[in-house]
Amino acid sequence: MDLTNLEKALKGEPDFRLKQIKRAIFKDLVNDWDKIMVLPLTLRQKLNQELSLEIKAEVFTSNDNKTIKALIDLKDGLKTETVLMRYSDRNTACLSSMVGCPLACEFCATGKMGFKRNLTIGEIIEQVLFFNRFLKNENQKVNSIVFMGMGEPFLNYDNVLGAIRILNDEDYFNIGARHISISTVGIIEGIEKLAKESLQVNLAISLHAPNEELRSKIMPINKKYPLIEVLRTVEDYMKATHRKIMFEYVMIKDVNDSLENANELAILLSGLKSSIFMVNLISYNPTGIFKASSSERIKNFKAVLEKSNIEVVQRYKFGVSIKAACGQLASGNQ
Repeated sequence: MDLTNLEKALKGEPDFRLKQIKRAIFKDLVNDWDKIMVLPLTLRQKLNQELSLEIKAEVFTSNDNKTIKALIDLKDGLKTETVLMRYSDRNTACLSSMVGCPLACEFCATGKMGFKRNLTIGEIIEQVLFFNRFLKNENQKVNSIVFMGMGEPFLNYDNVLGAIRILNDEDYFNIGARHISISTVGIIEGIEKLAKESLQVNLAISLHAPNEELRSKIMPINKKYPLIEVLRTVEDYMKATHRKIMFEYVMIKDVNDSLENANELAILLSGLKSSIFMVNLISYNPTGIFKASSSERIKNFKAVLEKSNIEVVQRYKFGVSIKAACGQLASGNQ
């Protein structure tokens, strides 16, 4: 949904037309201009020619029906991914901000694709619109957003923040800012810019290693943004915003899941001046080279952190049966 083109197409129309269309598309979830009967026929015909409401996608559903992954066709022939995770109390959409990714993290399927391009604001919000249409028959909608799909959100900062403002806008999706999370590998300039924004969105840092050497090995971006500098910036962010930070840690078998790694991480995080953070241990979705840590390993790792009075949660494992790790579908379809 290209909102800029929509406004151009409505040039010369009364101001209330845009409000009517916003309601039809984003509230009533109409997917065909001919169904918006409050619009004149001539305008519907014009919009049909200039601005399609169709979202073409291939859908994959997990065995337990809790995860739905969509591979969305873009206008230039590329594809992007988005995942719907269905909890008992919410529907969370995991959004992509790029096609591919330039960061080349060793454990990430998206990183193996290389970087194709940034997604536009319209292509980002289209992912949520697709799932709202999907959920319409159940009288449900997306009410939580995580930017943890394909790409590094802070390398597409303006479009990601532009999309967030639309997602938060009551005339569009009306999703509360505190139900929107941005995950970054630690792009320092992005963290600093977000600290100055008025939006109270959540920030997550993809940590995945407790020391510089290991992190540089599995996440090459650490050479440009060293762990120690990322943590200093995070401390400044917490001081400026008083917002709780989440440190994400993907548990990869025999790579970063030892008790020694856990003790290193506990010491590292205990050294932070602020305590308004938590650690999210994520069971790895295998992408080929690496394997997931065992439940016992994760349990023991978690116990070490808790012994140091660090708040820890463990993310439920979603979507293994449909390759729901970001980039697993798109990497084979570009």
